[in-house]
Amino acid sequence: MPELLRRLGDFGAGVLVSPPGTGKTTLVPLALADQVEGRVLVAEPRRVAARAAAARMAWLLGEEVGGLVGYSVRGDRRVSRRTRVEVVTTGLLVRRLLENAELPGVGAVLLDECHERHLDTDLALAFSAEVRATLRPELLLLAASATADSERLARLLGSGDAAEIKDVGSASIGNGESGDGPVGNGNSDGSSGSGSSGDLLDSDNLLGSSGPAASAPVIGADAPLYPVEPVWCPPTGPVDPPHGLRVDPRLLDHVASVVRRALGEAQGDVLVFLPGAGEIEGVARRLSGVQVQRLHGRLSARDQDAVLRPGAVGSARRVVLATSVAESSLTVPGVRIVVDAGLARVPRTDLARGLSGLATVRVSRSSAHQRAGRAGREAPGRVYRCWSAADHERLAAHPEPEVAIADLTGFALSLAVWGTPDPAGLPLPSQPPASALTVAQQTLRALGAIDTNGRVTRRGARLTSAGVHPRLARALLDGAELVGPRRTAEIVALLADDSLGGGTDDLAAALRRLRSGDGASGRWRDEVRRLQAAIPVEQSSGSTARVSDDLAAGIVIGLAFPERIARLRRTGGYLMSGGTGAELSPGSGLTGIGWLAVAVAQRQAGAQSARIRMAAAIDESTAMEVGEELLRTQDEVVWLKGDVVARQRDLLGAIVLAERPLKNPAPHLVHAALQEGLRKEGLGLLRWTPAAQKLRARLALLHRAFAASGSWPDVSDAALLARAEEWLTTARNRADLQRIDLVQALRLLLDHRAITQLDELAPERIDVPSGSTVTLTYSTDVSDPSDPVLAVKLQEVFGWPAVPRIAGGRVPIVLHLLSPAGRPLAVTSDLESFWQNAYPGVRAEMRGRYPKHPWPDDPASAVATKRTKNAARR
Repeated sequence: MPELLRRLGDFGAGVLVSPPGTGKTTLVPLALADQVEGRVLVAEPRRVAARAAAARMAWLLGEEVGGLVGYSVRGDRRVSRRTRVEVVTTGLLVRRLLENAELPGVGAVLLDECHERHLDTDLALAFSAEVRATLRPELLLLAASATADSERLARLLGSGDAAEIKDVGSASIGNGESGDGPVGNGNSDGSSGSGSSGDLLDSDNLLGSSGPAASAPVIGADAPLYPVEPVWCPPTGPVDPPHGLRVDPRLLDHVASVVRRALGEAQGDVLVFLPGAGEIEGVARRLSGVQVQRLHGRLSARDQDAVLRPGAVGSARRVVLATSVAESSLTVPGVRIVVDAGLARVPRTDLARGLSGLATVRVSRSSAHQRAGRAGREAPGRVYRCWSAADHERLAAHPEPEVAIADLTGFALSLAVWGTPDPAGLPLPSQPPASALTVAQQTLRALGAIDTNGRVTRRGARLTSAGVHPRLARALLDGAELVGPRRTAEIVALLADDSLGGGTDDLAAALRRLRSGDGASGRWRDEVRRLQAAIPVEQSSGSTARVSDDLAAGIVIGLAFPERIARLRRTGGYLMSGGTGAELSPGSGLTGIGWLAVAVAQRQAGAQSARIRMAAAIDESTAMEVGEELLRTQDEVVWLKGDVVARQRDLLGAIVLAERPLKNPAPHLVHAALQEGLRKEGLGLLRWTPAAQKLRARLALLHRAFAASGSWPDVSDAALLARAEEWLTTARNRADLQRIDLVQALRLLLDHRAITQLDELAPERIDVPSGSTVTLTYSTDVSDPSDPVLAVKLQEVFGWPAVPRIAGGRVPIVLHLLSPAGRPLAVTSDLESFWQNAYPGVRAEMRGRYPKHPWPDDPASAVATKRTKNAARR
């Protein structure tokens, strides 16, 4: 601790890297509070971790939470005038920075669990570093983690050349709760928390203040407080890898078996890591006779906190089934054993279809390290990993950052409010993908949240104040005027946390269940109150009398996700206005309803359509109202079922509302449709006369022969299609394609010089020594033509010393020499060699078969003839 405080005082920023259980979250903030003027803000990625950290620090001081140590999370704040250490979520810290970048009354910021790389964590790090570099050089900034990329963090925190903050807070976000809690920086009683209440830990004041350094120091412990022994226990039988949200039940069988094994081999309670609440229930069913507790994000704060309290002395051993919420910053009392299924749920975004959801993936090595650390918080422990040591080495070193895979709409709005729509100038651990950021900014412009320059608008500032996804914030503000503020807040609260749905895909039914007090209604009601308070007074006068709950739910969903308004297809399933097909689960109560507003839909990789997870029934007129921005009338000319179809369509996005024939379509649309047909069905749609085929073949050969100069046109299928506009002319349909004069169309590709040289360079016929004029056959492979062929009777080429060449001598002719009966005798492009080597054998074989025809000893000097010997003498 003295080394940490000294180096932090010297540099003003630092990276704290030490194993789980060494006091990063609870001891360091208390020590910092003794060294700085003002409050210490500790940012945790999860609400349960924030509450637990505050409770632990208060216990260390012998106090209740809300005194010297407090916390603020969404819908729950316990601080007072005396509070020196306040634990907040990273989302709330971002909101406070956006409201007032100087963080008045704050002397130090500790960003915990930076390795998790959530969007809010990255933003909090970047904004805090920029504030320290430009506005508050005396602000102490410490990034903490057990497994973070320390060198990268050190460079980010130590950089003193961060871009100048411009227009931070220029559009006021307002007071009250937002993000993951209240935006205001003061205490609940209006105080700033800058006073001191005496030393919280017995340590000397070691901190001074200084400006940012070139690279922040990295400080940390080298070893965990207690050792954790790994036990490798992969499944003995086949287990399918996770796919989407699906986890092989055989893996759950194996996890339950490992839990029972661990209970028999080691002492203490067991903490089991599983990817989601569904898998938690599946393993719980397999552990009959075992005292099971659950810990995940769908539980109420009371139920979550109960798991973090020690069990009664002499009580049965506990098995705590948890998601990744227990991975970091938490101590589950009594746990000496961790069983890790090795899976996690991460966000995924389908940019092309506008769908976001969760996917099940393998954990990274750093996450596995964090999970294992839960077993060594209070005593030596053991971690049972449901994979092999070899598989462990193949895991990714760190989890993929959310900025690379998640929906960036809220992220982009935060950047706009900060005054830096382009994140390249911010000290972010990773830059967002350009495509995902572009889609996010397009969404924000459609919502009216940013202007054409990416700057936040007044409406965008209001959307930020709501503390939910910008789409949901739009639905909250606009829906209040249509269905009333209370009911809109109820629906948005459910949309913001679809786990409140209780397993049904009918949002209106889930809403009625929550109102009745079932399930997690307490958590939902808290969020409803927060959201209703965020609705501006002028938008709080909407009437609720004219619509039912079902229709109100559809209106609010449609306002949030207009591209997910869906209509029933005649062939089954639904088509969403964004163009993606969707299906309800078998047995859904929404089956057969004509129109749906889809709140949650997930499409598995390779699937033809998305699965609807939550929706509400709407009527067609409501769909038109909430999806008004997607309504349009479009003239459409397409190639359909083998011909041009011209129609005018009324559309809601991709949904066809009405269709009628289009008279006199624009010629360019018709030509585009004809070209589409030619691409799909090929140039065989055209009438290729023998003359057209021969001309095309000749041109193809010249294009090959003069490829270096490019003086002759490419007549391959692709090339002709590319220039179709030049020769389609007046064609309007398939029948017209048959009327096109292709000889004329091909000649139009030639200039005057080429027309005059065509017959010379690629003649149709060749004069042979007998006096005959023989047709030259050109290759029909126009993409890679072979040399042309001259099929001629052998006696007609006597006296020819060599095979003639065409195309200015660039291309030899291939002779197909025939018998007097027209049957093949030989193929050659080297006539001199043929006369000397092959002809004697041909002569010996053929002279007896065709005695009436000449077979001279020296064909190279003989007179060519197309007659028999007797006819020649006559």
